Amino acid sequence: MTGLADQAWFRDPALGRILALLSADGGEGRVVGGAVRNSLMGLPVNDVDIATTLRPEAVMERAAGAGIKAVPTGLEHGTVTLVIDGKPFEVTTLRTDVETDGRHAKVAFSTDWRADAERRDLTINALYADAEGEVVDLVGGLADIETRNIRFIGDAARRIAEDHLRILRFFRFFAYYGSGRPDAEGLKACSAARSKLTTLSAERVWSELRKLLGAGDPGRALLWMRQVAVLTEILPESERWGIDAIPSLITTEKALGWTPDPLLRLAAIVPPDAARMEALAARLKLSNAEAAYLKAWAMAAPVNDDMSSAAFERLLYRNGADGITTRLKLALAVARGKAESDFDEMARSARLIKLLDKAMHWKKPQFPLNGGDVISAGIASGPRVGELLAGLENQWVEENFVSDRAALLARLQERVQ
Repeated sequence: MTGLADQAWFRDPALGRILALLSADGGEGRVVGGAVRNSLMGLPVNDVDIATTLRPEAVMERAAGAGIKAVPTGLEHGTVTLVIDGKPFEVTTLRTDVETDGRHAKVAFSTDWRADAERRDLTINALYADAEGEVVDLVGGLADIETRNIRFIGDAARRIAEDHLRILRFFRFFAYYGSGRPDAEGLKACSAARSKLTTLSAERVWSELRKLLGAGDPGRALLWMRQVAVLTEILPESERWGIDAIPSLITTEKALGWTPDPLLRLAAIVPPDAARMEALAARLKLSNAEAAYLKAWAMAAPVNDDMSSAAFERLLYRNGADGITTRLKLALAVARGKAESDFDEMARSARLIKLLDKAMHWKKPQFPLNGGDVISAGIASGPRVGELLAGLENQWVEENFVSDRAALLARLQERVQ
């Protein structure tokens, strides 16, 4: 059998204490899901989730008797969070599905490990490790771990019918853990059920898409999503724009040490159209910050890569750095993608890198005057105040911010006389 007992995360005394507590007196607790999967794949283990034959009330009772803090985070779904030294462990009672409608499930608590495994989505997510660290595989997940095959448990169409979000989870897990070509049955089922994605809440769809776009390299997953029309279903803006920029963007990110940014990847596959980005943000219910990111990028002024440093600083002042930074990153990715066979693009890449560095470190100069200064110079409150101030600021910008407050006040006096 495959064992995890030698893994540092499994030897955590807090985890051992919880597994011993759950596995005493006829009960049993096993680590389940991501911790087992990642450990077997040689990947970092973060959260550790536990499945148990005990009902949630019994889990809380045992925890109280052992002096362990128990938080009823989802009793209706059988979940209790046990906290030891500030570290949380989600403990969920084994379940079977009583009723599903593609969005929600009614569950019944169980003591059947196989039934609990078979109600899960993908084979690599349904592996358990018992209190001794032995891996328990009831659905063929170990073989799929070995080949990095992302496969639904049992009948793919049935798994998707239980929860339509599994369509996106299939591609998300392929982006993170898959290799080669996605499972044919899974692809076919995802394509056939893609219209069901419209029945899901926008928050769930965007959450999955954002996670997928945050993978180290989501390119292959996006390609297959496009091939079976799933991407068009959730992101119609990408249909004509395409995903061709993704490979060079990923290569550039790795070469320059950029942190993977789901919004930058999104910008690479949708058109820079402000109206369409506003509609996208509303449809997917993006946060205010995410919507502002896309708006700033879509409305950003075009950048001529051979413009002077002074001209670029004026552009940054008038347009802001955020949207321009996004545009430069995408332009740089395209240029680098062509640079190996095109000397001009190599030179353009170098210029774009300099502009990008300036944009990323740029701090907007503070215009030295304000409306109070204009009023103090003898102008009554009203439109004239703003007009004078705007004119002075524009001249100050055109002169590359060199005039100080004294010089600007003197210029103001000349204009009001």
